Order: sequence, then C-alpha cells, then structure tokens
Amino acid sequence: MELDLLAEHYRRDGFVVVPDLVDAETLAALREVTDQLIDASRSVSKSDAVYDLDTGHSADSPRLTRIKLPHIQHPLYWQVLSSEPVLRLLSQLLGTAALRLHTSKLNCKSPHGGRAVEWHQDWAFYPHTNDDILALGIWLDDVTPENGPLLAIPGSHKGPVLQHCANGVFAGAIDPKDPLFEIDQVSALTGAAGSASVHHVRVLHGSAPNLSNCARRVLFFECCAADAWPLAGIAGPYNGMTQSELLADLQARMICGELPMQARLEAVPVNLPLPVPPDNSSIFAVQSSSGAQSAFNVTD
Repeated sequence: MELDLLAEHYRRDGFVVVPDLVDAETLAALREVTDQLIDASRSVSKSDAVYDLDTGHSADSPRLTRIKLPHIQHPLYWQVLSSEPVLRLLSQLLGTAALRLHTSKLNCKSPHGGRAVEWHQDWAFYPHTNDDILALGIWLDDVTPENGPLLAIPGSHKGPVLQHCANGVFAGAIDPKDPLFEIDQVSALTGAAGSASVHHVRVLHGSAPNLSNCARRVLFFECCAADAWPLAGIAGPYNGMTQSELLADLQARMICGELPMQARLEAVPVNLPLPVPPDNSSIFAVQSSSGAQSAFNVTD
C-alpha cells in the first residue's frame, strides 16, 4: 500500500496495518534474537528490569508478558527502528523528519493464556504538549483473531480521553460500562508476520488473551514528533530526572533529526495519570493492582 494511502487510513481511523514492513531476512533475525532473550529468562524467577513474567513461567517453560526496552537489550531492535522503510513510514505518519523514541517493549502472548491488555488510550499514560505520537507494532508472528490481536475503535483518536481511574487511583484502563466505549465498533488488526500495526496515541484499544496454539509476539516502538515534549506527572521513563538528565535522555532517544528546544503546544485534552496505583511497574501491574474491571471474560 502506498504511503499516502496508509497515511489517509491512519488519520481517518487512528490505526492502520502495514503489510510486509520488514523483509524475510530481518524478520528471521528478529525472531532469533527474541528467542535468545526468551530462553535467557529461564533463569529468572520474578519480574525484573528486563522481563515481565506471565503466570506459569518456569525454567522448563518460559512464559513472558513483556521484554522491557528491547532496544536496550540488543542493538538489532534499534537497527530495525532506524531502518529506511521504518523511517519513511514514521516520517509520513507523524509529518516530520525529526523523530524521537518515547519507549519500546516486546509484548509476548504465550499460547493458551497470554494475558489480556484491558481497553485504554496510551495518551492516558503519557500526555505530551501535542499528540503527534504513535505506536508502531512489528509482528514477529502471524496475528490471527484467535491469538490476541490488537483491537481498536476507529475514529476514537478524534474523541475524548476517557476516564482511566478505578478505586481512587489511576488504573490504566477504562470502565467497560463507560457509555462512550463503543464496543460494537471494534476492529481487529490481523495479518502475516513481518507486517506491522500503527495506532495513534489517543486511539482506544486493547487485546484479548491468546486462546490459540500459536505465540503472538509484537515489537512495539512508541514514537513521537520531536517537538512533542512530555508533561510533568506522566507515568514513564522520565520520572525523577533533573533538567539536565531529562535533556540528555531525550537527545539519546532521537531516532533522526535534531531535538528542538521549543515545544509545540496544541489544544489537546489532558488527564494526568494520578494518583499512582499500588504497583505501577508495568501496564499489567497498573491494571491489576488498581482493581480495574476487565472487559474480557477472564480473570487476570
């Protein structure tokens, strides 16, 4: 699909599927490195700075919900992010050649029980001075209706930021009974390994558990226009930094172009992710420890 048409779909719906974003050789290399990282988790007995463990994880049967910051864990991931096809796509969708990485993650849904991610808008976790922010998800496995694909509501990126609190704290999930939650409008993003999904930071999305025999691993890069600066109070990687540390960190996250010293302010709705829940170490911990109500017929 031509970039102009991809951009048109993205701006209309808030998400788009990009077929064959990475070639077969790159996909094979990504799988090999990811397999090595998953294999190394056999020696880990509790979630740490690299791994979020799933229920049933053991040395004999490693099960993860996430590999944290994969671009830090192996250089191949950054090489893929800064590759020419990915840069062309990101520049087209974000409308700039100055791009910054907000964060990265590699979500793993093991067969028969990979955890659900409750419905939410990424913007609720990390509002910025403008919302030219997106999540690029490169599929390391085929994504089917049965193995927990990304689900999204078209056009929701143009609407309000829904309430993401429960029991008096930030829950990282909406109330499934929210009248603005248009569950009948849901689209499932599916396709072949090597393809990718892109979703806007304000689009309402979630994913069901993996009920299939096949793994579903997605490499996510959350990227933004460089003139989108993080707001104080957000959940994410910048907490506790001095001004000098923040500047150095933002500069280190530049994918291409220069970091501007002037933030671009837009009239975007902002609800800060406060008060913090009992455990905010991951989205799974936030949603679980806050007592967020599940929209899926499972107990997380």
